[in-house]
Amino acid sequence: MNQDQDTVLLVDDNPTNLGVLYQTLEGQGYRLLVARGGEAALGIVAEVHPALVLLDIMMPGMDGYAVCERIKSEPATADIAVIFLSALGDTQSKVKGFELGAVDYISKPFQSAEIVARVATHVKIRRLERQLAQRNVSLEEEITRILSTMREGVFGLDIQGRITYANAAACALTGWREDELIGRDAFAVYLYKDRRDRARSIENSPYQRAFVGGERLDIGSEKVWRRDGSSFMASLTCTPSVDGARVTGAVVVFRDITEQLQSERDLQDARMMLRDQQQRLAHIERLSTMGEMAAGFAHEVNQPLTAIANYASVSRRLAAKAEIDREKLGTVLEKLQTQALRASEVIQRLRNFVRKPKTGRALHHPNAIVEEVIKLAEVDSRHNRVPIMFDPGADLDCVRVDEVLIQQVLLNLVRNAMEAMAGMPHRAEGVRIATAKQPAGRIRFSVVDRGSGLAPDAEDRLFHPFYTTKTDGMGIGLSVCASIMQEHGGEIGFARNAGGGTTFYIDLTAQE
Repeated sequence: MNQDQDTVLLVDDNPTNLGVLYQTLEGQGYRLLVARGGEAALGIVAEVHPALVLLDIMMPGMDGYAVCERIKSEPATADIAVIFLSALGDTQSKVKGFELGAVDYISKPFQSAEIVARVATHVKIRRLERQLAQRNVSLEEEITRILSTMREGVFGLDIQGRITYANAAACALTGWREDELIGRDAFAVYLYKDRRDRARSIENSPYQRAFVGGERLDIGSEKVWRRDGSSFMASLTCTPSVDGARVTGAVVVFRDITEQLQSERDLQDARMMLRDQQQRLAHIERLSTMGEMAAGFAHEVNQPLTAIANYASVSRRLAAKAEIDREKLGTVLEKLQTQALRASEVIQRLRNFVRKPKTGRALHHPNAIVEEVIKLAEVDSRHNRVPIMFDPGADLDCVRVDEVLIQQVLLNLVRNAMEAMAGMPHRAEGVRIATAKQPAGRIRFSVVDRGSGLAPDAEDRLFHPFYTTKTDGMGIGLSVCASIMQEHGGEIGFARNAGGGTTFYIDLTAQE
């Protein structure tokens, strides 16, 4: 006989009762079997494994209680639903039946509609339970298949931290066989030493938070040990297994990140090399700018030096007189000192600008940065006969920058603006620099000119290396400016002015 989930076994020593039950359930879609005693019922149960047994309690020889107890004691038949049939109506008899594993109780004399409804309900429940069990088996098989193909190692742990499951990747990564891992203390297997070579245990590790507090852990970098005593760096997650509010263990997933860490180190080295090259290029660009401005600065320094020479000559003559006019001599020396300081300031300004940036950044007020740039640009301003106006913003917060590099960006933009206006009839309007607050805590530096404007394709090419509209330009100035702004987490851009010319701007994040 084949196993049938919808088979119903009717057990009663009274042929009349069996006939009534059979007639009641016939035509309801069940396969009906009958037994007139306990021993016969057990034989059918062992062979057919019915979905449900309607079982009379009061039978000669083996009563219904004994039959139910035998059915529930065997693992192969323990899942069969049992409904007791009896004229016994006392509560104690019913409780005993439920304690033995019965799912329901029908009192004699039978009501046909009640029998049909209760049998249908319990057969359906049993069918659903079996389907769920089959799905669980399939799901477990699928999970096992997935875990076995994962590249990440997976350990299942009980509440004591002992390994209850290890997938193929966990065995491959640690060098242990699965049968050697099951039942062992996970912390003694793969975390048996910390980075100071001390023995590890669940009590002195972050994993305690998972086992005691039910907290999921994400550990970015952890040393994992192999069977042969070697180790590798891994990223791990530890997810508690929870039954209700009780932690019953955990699942640890780990991945070898040795190559990833090496790639990160290589990437960091490449970034450092790129940053160094960018700084070298920025330094070369500053030297190039100073070279272009050298004639103007030479004239700027020559004036105070000539004055110093003249005042020194006057001082010598005054000192050579028989009677020294100390007041007049003091006035001349004071003027000499003023001119010396003027020359020193010009030279110091040049030295500060062409020096290599310091390590790290500092807070600087936006208006102070612009004022220093204007001093550097004064020579070109006079040479091109293009004045520079400054509209300083009020209540501005400082920006954390390398001052020299930001000065380089602004000086480049100001010099470009003056060159754009040098041959224009309205150059007397000059270049206008402004600072202002922007949304999201940003500070904007704007350089506005009324020059000839930019080419139509400037949006796509302006900040690219070697793009230039100058006949003698190298095309690296704005490219370097873009690199500097990117390094500072800022932004550089431009807009065409409605009345002609261009507005270039840079945005930096303010620091309160």
